[in-house]
Amino acid sequence: MRRLVLAAAETLFPGYFALVMATGVVSIACELLGFSLFAHVLVGINWAAYLALWALTLLRLFRYRTKIKEDLFNHQRAPGFFTLVAGTCVLGTQNAVVVGAHTLAGALWYAGSGLWALVMYAFFTAVTVRERKPSLAGGINGAWLIAAVATQSIVVLRGVLDVQAAPPMEIQFLSLAMFMIGCMLYLAIIPLIFYRLTFVRLAASDFGPPYWINMGAVAITTLAGSTLILRADRWPLLAGYLPFLKGFTLFFWAAATWWIPFLLALMVWRYLIRKDRLTYEPQFWGMVFPLGMYTTGTFQLSKALDLPFLAAIPNVFIYVAVSAWLATFAGLLAHVGRAVWIAVANREGDFATD
Repeated sequence: MRRLVLAAAETLFPGYFALVMATGVVSIACELLGFSLFAHVLVGINWAAYLALWALTLLRLFRYRTKIKEDLFNHQRAPGFFTLVAGTCVLGTQNAVVVGAHTLAGALWYAGSGLWALVMYAFFTAVTVRERKPSLAGGINGAWLIAAVATQSIVVLRGVLDVQAAPPMEIQFLSLAMFMIGCMLYLAIIPLIFYRLTFVRLAASDFGPPYWINMGAVAITTLAGSTLILRADRWPLLAGYLPFLKGFTLFFWAAATWWIPFLLALMVWRYLIRKDRLTYEPQFWGMVFPLGMYTTGTFQLSKALDLPFLAAIPNVFIYVAVSAWLATFAGLLAHVGRAVWIAVANREGDFATD
């Protein structure tokens, strides 16, 4: 078992905290739409996943520092580190919304904000100063947009912490500024991704789950904007920006909605037409998260803009998000079970040899 844990730490995918992001947002969506029991179950699962992933991450930091350095300078894998930020903040939002643990959620907001500063500037510095850089086709994918997701997750968590009373003016300003930064990151990165999709020859395997972050990033931007709109009556700084927030938030929701049929078409092309094998990989959590976030973001947008007809969308999408979570979680359990079985079989083989 020790070997298994060490191997898991050594090869840990930097973006594995997407598991926490996906579980947290599906839990929040379930709570908002009346599936409270399942939402509470997911809180326990998410804490177990969060602590286990941090244990593996810290073990990797102390024993396999070279591996982390290699990942940080890898254009494909390095964006995954942003899931540490988003996972921490989504977990905080989940605890605030589902179980009312606002003090704990507040601590996670400070932790997420600190991680944001560390990961944001470490990542962009590393990929900028790297001497040998990959081509656009080999270096960028939807995972880069987790930078925008991580930024907006800080805004969302702050919004659920200060529902009844306004935070200090500095916090209000920071939340508004972070919303703008998240928008900037999406608008800066998405043209490169769109260019790669439409003008660069790609293999079927290139159309993977990370591209769902194209939709997930604008879905969480919708949620962040809706949260700020809903707080405008209590946060005085936001009042003057309300028309801008409403227009920009609706713009991002429309963009998220546009992506869904396109991404579904790419999945059909890869797995049904090209017959690519569908097997569990940690990046599938990057597909579950956008589905849950679109459900939650649309639900809050319908309230923020007083558009009750939009509520019909999350009432359907919640079943899609929960089904995707259950299928991916089953894949994770099968993957872990298979790894444990192989480790036990190898250990028995070693004993037989001795």
